[in-house]
Amino acid sequence: METSVKATQGGKVWLITGASTGLGRVLAEYLLGVGARVVATARKVEQLRELGEKYPETALTLGLDVTRQESVDAAVAATVERFGRIDVLVNNAGFGMVGAVEESAEGEFRPMFETNVFGLIRVTQAVLPQMRKQRSGHVVNLSSIGGLVATPGFGMYNATKFAVEGLSEALAQELKPLGIGVTIVEPGPFRTDFLGRSGLVAERRIPEYEQTAGKMRAYFSEQDGKQRGDPKRAAAAMVKAVESEHPPLRLLLGASTIPRLKGKLEAWEKEVAMWQATTLGADFPEGE
Repeated sequence: METSVKATQGGKVWLITGASTGLGRVLAEYLLGVGARVVATARKVEQLRELGEKYPETALTLGLDVTRQESVDAAVAATVERFGRIDVLVNNAGFGMVGAVEESAEGEFRPMFETNVFGLIRVTQAVLPQMRKQRSGHVVNLSSIGGLVATPGFGMYNATKFAVEGLSEALAQELKPLGIGVTIVEPGPFRTDFLGRSGLVAERRIPEYEQTAGKMRAYFSEQDGKQRGDPKRAAAAMVKAVESEHPPLRLLLGASTIPRLKGKLEAWEKEVAMWQATTLGADFPEGE
């Protein structure tokens, strides 16, 4: 597979947000290894120094805070100045939070929305004029299986990823006539620092939620470093999807995602059937 990927990636320009750690970092390293040109960004650019030193001709490392418009605009301008184009945007910057909805303070969840949702919008809006000019490009938005199936204790995080799903689905339809693709990546648990230092735990604890949200708190502390997902395989899968003749709108990653999604769809289908008469009865009778 790597030989074919090298052939297709030569010269392509990928802009990746949140590339200091996790899937973003692994993806940047993978792409640089197969000959792509990569703009790796992070809030602390010094964390990307090794990439720039190892790949001085094909890597550009930039400081980028997706919550600041001026930082976003400067990074996009620097990318176009250096490489002349942007072929793939990977909106990877983001983090998670655990805690029941009632337990979550605004000061805890608002920064997550600023990064996971509004930051993604800022970067996408800044890059799209270049892609429209090229009449080509691909936007990859990192969601989560948590953007399709909600879990007690993950409500605020789920809300950010559900937002990414809806935005991306509409965006794909808007951009298709312009020759620009969109893929939503929905990973399950991967062995990154998502459950470690990148995750936020709500400070407030309410005893009544211990059997629901409390279990997710325990998962956060107990499963870090034990996740089945392999970030390197995920990176290869993402590149394969983008480079395919018919890129998917949605790309599930990790074996646990399939039964979770199928379980939700089956339950949803049963509920729709059970309440179908009520649903249809909400319209005016025909002829009125």
